[in-house]
Amino acid sequence: MAAVLFDFSGTLFRIESTESWLRAVLADSEVSLSEAELIRATKELEAVGALPGGALPSEPVPDDVAPHWGVRDQSSELHRAAYTGVSRQVALPDPELHDRLYDRHMVPAAWRPYPDTAEVLGALRERGVAVGVVSNIGWDLRPVFREHGLDPYIDAYVLSYEHGIQKPDPRLFAAACGALGADPRDTLMVGDDRRADGGAAALGCGVHFVDHLPVTERPDGLRPVLDLVG
Repeated sequence: MAAVLFDFSGTLFRIESTESWLRAVLADSEVSLSEAELIRATKELEAVGALPGGALPSEPVPDDVAPHWGVRDQSSELHRAAYTGVSRQVALPDPELHDRLYDRHMVPAAWRPYPDTAEVLGALRERGVAVGVVSNIGWDLRPVFREHGLDPYIDAYVLSYEHGIQKPDPRLFAAACGALGADPRDTLMVGDDRRADGGAAALGCGVHFVDHLPVTERPDGLRPVLDLVG
């Protein structure tokens, strides 16, 4: 393989837990909740899928959000509207907390790389394999990579909101291959979403899936990539 494309969330990095997310925002906002109220709000936020990069909604998406939920990664405006829209189903002591929660998920401190991310990206660099990040997202994730010291390993970032298209649209993968100067037939796509990331196969890319698990539960899920690249 001449190039490897990686998904971001659930593949190279994992967002903090919903409880950690809410606690951080409450602390920064100097808003207090009883422990029982905090646990209640955490469970409800998780059920509606309010944390980007977290669990998908287990409850129906509200009618006013549904029209743009499926295309939320095509622009930063749609992304914010979708996630704050589902978040607002949950009662919080200050309505502004919903926007602060959305803002929190974009800060580098909210993300942790998987234990083998640096190892695998470093090994690919040593082998001369080009690396791209292809993400369905509504904001610039480059600062996350810089903060965690991983930006030097990435040759190109192809983000859905910057192109107005989202995975599994083959055009996004084609843009990534083009940015790397790589033939799709010599490119491997690594991701956690079989539908979205599997779209790379339409171009002739190889596809490898990892499990979207908490960081502590997936210590070496990326290492097989090195064997696949050869």
